[in-house]
Amino acid sequence: MQRRSHAAARESFDAYRLAASRGELTGELDPAALPRLADRVTGEGGQVRWSIRGDADAEGRPAIVVAIEGAVPLTCQRCLGVVVEPVAQSTLLLLARDEAELVRLDEASEHEVVPAGAPLDPVALVEDELLLTLPFAPRHEGECAPVAGASA
Repeated sequence: MQRRSHAAARESFDAYRLAASRGELTGELDPAALPRLADRVTGEGGQVRWSIRGDADAEGRPAIVVAIEGAVPLTCQRCLGVVVEPVAQSTLLLLARDEAELVRLDEASEHEVVPAGAPLDPVALVEDELLLTLPFAPRHEGECAPVAGASA
């Protein structure tokens, strides 16, 4: 089984090879370091563990499973304080070699499909999953804590 971790986190990979070998890539990252999330993440302290595992769907088509787990500090839309959003998501992505296969698979399956004719960036896949998982308007559950310096 192919297995790479933190040091290889920015290296692109062949998704078809990973699927065939049932290999796995793993890593950790700070969501504030991701360009498409940077303006949504509040401060520091967030940490997300991720893995990308080679797999196949029930029909034997090559796939990868992108899994994320951790916590992301966001701005509460009620009080503008920090709300730590837990994330725990696992998504099976079918692999498509070209646009025609992507369209065909997308129509024939309930799973998401990713173009994989060229090497994939694992961090970009993790960032995509985070963008899809995090709430659009994060808020504390229940009542917000009083914000320091706010007048009643």
